[in-house]
Amino acid sequence: MKPLLVLLSVFLVTAAIGKLRGKSNVTFSGILAMGVMLLFTAMGHFVFPEGMAMMVPAFIPLRYEMVIVTGVFEVAAAICLQIPRLRARVSWLLIAFFVIILPANIYAAFHNVNYQEATFDGPGLGYLLFRVPLQLFFIGWLYYFGIMKRKGKISLNTENL
Repeated sequence: MKPLLVLLSVFLVTAAIGKLRGKSNVTFSGILAMGVMLLFTAMGHFVFPEGMAMMVPAFIPLRYEMVIVTGVFEVAAAICLQIPRLRARVSWLLIAFFVIILPANIYAAFHNVNYQEATFDGPGLGYLLFRVPLQLFFIGWLYYFGIMKRKGKISLNTENL
């Protein structure tokens, strides 16, 4: 829920500021919001690494290290999203990333993982009712702002080719 609030808050604030300044750029707001949201979620990888490692099935080796690496990936992706020529590629990588991490979220729900406390008293299966649509929303957001909006710019302005 918190990542969604961060995403929407940053989007609405930057879109409103742009509109007030007469320089509204929805793509900028959407990409910046996703970048800030990724930085927010990346913090969890460094603040709660033990609990996040519990979200990964035990048969997968180097779970703790994987949590740290994916946190670094999220930081790098948040930065690279802000670079227009990298945006579409990074968006595709993030879409793949969101698909790849979905099983960890499903595993965590089935095992009641509370990643912040590193315990097994988390929200359980009810979490999936929110998390799966949220992952799909993030994927749609990236596709729209990072890929489709970019294609629209290229097709309208062939000088960038």
